[in-house]
Amino acid sequence: MPQTESRLPPSSPPASVRPELRPYQHEAVKRVIGHFRQSDEPAVVVLPTGSGKSLVIAELARLARGRVLVLAHVRELVEQNHAKYLAYGLEADIFSAGLGRKESARQVVFGSVQSVVRHLDAVSDEQNAHGPFTLLVIDECHRVSLDADSSYRRVIDHLRSRNPSLKVLGLTATPYRLGQGFIYHRHHHGMVRGDADSFFGDCVFEQPLRLMVRQGYLASPLKVDAAVARYDFSQLAPGTGGLYREEELNRVVAGHRATPGIIAEVIERARQREGVMLFAASVAHAEEILGYLPAQASALITGDTDSDERTRLIEDFKAKRLKYLVNVSVLTTGFDAPHVDLIAILRPTESVGLYQQIVGRGLRLSPGKRDCLILDYAGNPWDLYAPEVGSPRPDSDSEPVQVPCPLCGHANLFWGKRDGELVIEHFGRRCQGLVDAEGRALAAAEPGARQCDFRFRFKTCGDCGAENDIAARRCHGCQTLLVDADDKLREALKLKDARVLRVSGMLLEPTVNGRGLPRLKVTYHDEDGATLAEWFALETPAQRRAFEAVFLRDHARAPGVPWSPTSPDQVCREQQRLRAPDFVVGRKVGRHWQVREKLFDYRGRYRTADSAA
Repeated sequence: MPQTESRLPPSSPPASVRPELRPYQHEAVKRVIGHFRQSDEPAVVVLPTGSGKSLVIAELARLARGRVLVLAHVRELVEQNHAKYLAYGLEADIFSAGLGRKESARQVVFGSVQSVVRHLDAVSDEQNAHGPFTLLVIDECHRVSLDADSSYRRVIDHLRSRNPSLKVLGLTATPYRLGQGFIYHRHHHGMVRGDADSFFGDCVFEQPLRLMVRQGYLASPLKVDAAVARYDFSQLAPGTGGLYREEELNRVVAGHRATPGIIAEVIERARQREGVMLFAASVAHAEEILGYLPAQASALITGDTDSDERTRLIEDFKAKRLKYLVNVSVLTTGFDAPHVDLIAILRPTESVGLYQQIVGRGLRLSPGKRDCLILDYAGNPWDLYAPEVGSPRPDSDSEPVQVPCPLCGHANLFWGKRDGELVIEHFGRRCQGLVDAEGRALAAAEPGARQCDFRFRFKTCGDCGAENDIAARRCHGCQTLLVDADDKLREALKLKDARVLRVSGMLLEPTVNGRGLPRLKVTYHDEDGATLAEWFALETPAQRRAFEAVFLRDHARAPGVPWSPTSPDQVCREQQRLRAPDFVVGRKVGRHWQVREKLFDYRGRYRTADSAA
C-alpha cells in the first residue's frame, strides 16, 4: 500500500535530480494514497493523453512500502513506464516477452498483461523476498473487462488469492468502454457515473483536457472543416462487439473518388507542419492512401507489420526522417511522438474514447509547436472535450444536456435534445448525485455516500408502490417480482371488453365539455385507425397537480425539467415536449372506453409501431 513517507534506498539520488511532478500529478498521488488508506476498493485516476501518467505511476511505485506490479497491454507502455521509474535512480524488473525480458525478483515489476497472465506463478512467486504484491497499477485501465475470464481479471484474481488486501489502481485518459459507458461507479466530484457493478469503485482524481490545454500543459487541438468531399459512413452500423467490420468499411472507402483529393489537401495543409499521422479505415484503404503520399517521406504500419520493421519505422518518424505515418488501429495508445502536429482521421470512430485517443497523439508539447491541426474526413460526431455520459449515444441528434435533480439539486449530465436553451428531451433514468444518510447532496464522494433516490423514469411496484428502474425485474423495495409488460398485454388481449392499441400517433387538441368548460383531449391511434381518448381539466391548482401526476410524469420527454402548463392551449403549443406511449390498454365502461394502462419504454416480444419495416 502506498504511503506518504518512505525510506529511500541508499542508491536513490538527491530529490533535486528526481523528475519534478506538476501540481496536478502531486494531487493525483495524494488522492490515491488517501483513498487506499480508507479502502481496498479499486480506484481510477483520469489523466489526458500526454499529461504524464508514467510519472504518477513512478511516484506511487517509489512511495510504496510493499511490492508493486505495473501492467500495460503494449510493450511501448511497459518500456515508457519502466523508464520513468529508472529516472528516480531506482531499479525495477520487466516481465514482457515482447521486450525479451522475464524478470520478477525486485520489489517493483513492469509487465505486459499478455506475458504475466501466462506466467502467474512465476511473477507472483511465493518465495519472493519482498512478499506478495500489495499494489497493482493498470495503465490504460479502460481495457479491463467485466468478463471474469479476461486477462486482467485473471491476473487480479490470482494476486488477490495471494493477498486479499491487494490495492488495484487504474489510469486512463478515456474512462469508458463501448457498450458499458463509464468504467467506474462514483466520481470524486460527488456523482454516480457508471453502474454499481463496475469493477472500479471510485474515480479519485480527474484532470480535464480543457484545463490542461488552458494551463499550457498540452498543445491546443485545432479542428478545421475539410474543404473537400468526405467519406459517408452514416449507413454503417457497428458489429456485435461495438466495432465496425473491416469489410463494410472497405465498401465505403475502396477506390473512393474522394481519396486523392483528401490526401492532396492533407499534403497542402502539412506544408508548415512537422509530423503527420493518418488514421485509415482498413489495410487496403491505408495502402491506397500511402500511394498518394510522397514516397520517400511516408510509411505505413498495420497489425501485420513485422516487429523490427515497426520499430524502425517509428524511430524514423520520431527522428523526422519520415513526415507522414499511416496506420490502421495500431497507434492509438502507447505511441509518443511529441512533434506530431497534424492528425488526419479518415475512418469512423466507434466512441469518443477512441476519438480522444487518436487526437491525443498530437497534443503533447514540443519546441516551437503551438497547436495540432485535426482534419476529420469521416464526419465523426464527437466533441473532444465532452466525455461520454454513461451510456451509448441514443441517436446522432443527441447531445449532452444538463438536468438538475428536483430532489437533491445535482446537475445531471444525460444524453438529450434542446430547443434553443430549453431541454425538451433527455434519456436519463436516475439522478447521478451522491447524497449523505439524510439525503443531502454531497460536493465530493465520501464514506457512506449513496446515490440519490430520485428516478426520472421508472416503473411502480404494484405491491409496495416503490419506484424501480424501467429495466428492473424485481422490486428493490419489497423484492416482489414485477409484473412483466408482456403479461399485461397478453391478459388484456384475452378480455372481450378490452382494447389494446399499438400506438402509432398521439393527437392533442383543446376542446370544451358539455358545459362549455375548457378541456384537453388526448387521442391515441393505432396503425389501423382505432382510437382511445382521455380528457383533462386544468382550471384549478388541484386539477393541474393531478394532470402533472397522471399525465406529465409519464409523457414528458424530459422528466424532471420544470413545466407546469395552466391551460389546454399551452399544452398543445408545447406538445414537442411530450412523448406517446408504446401501447395503450382501454376497458369498456358502459358505452364508453376508458384508458386504464399505458406502457412506455417497452421492451418485449410484441412489435411497437415505430419498429415497423
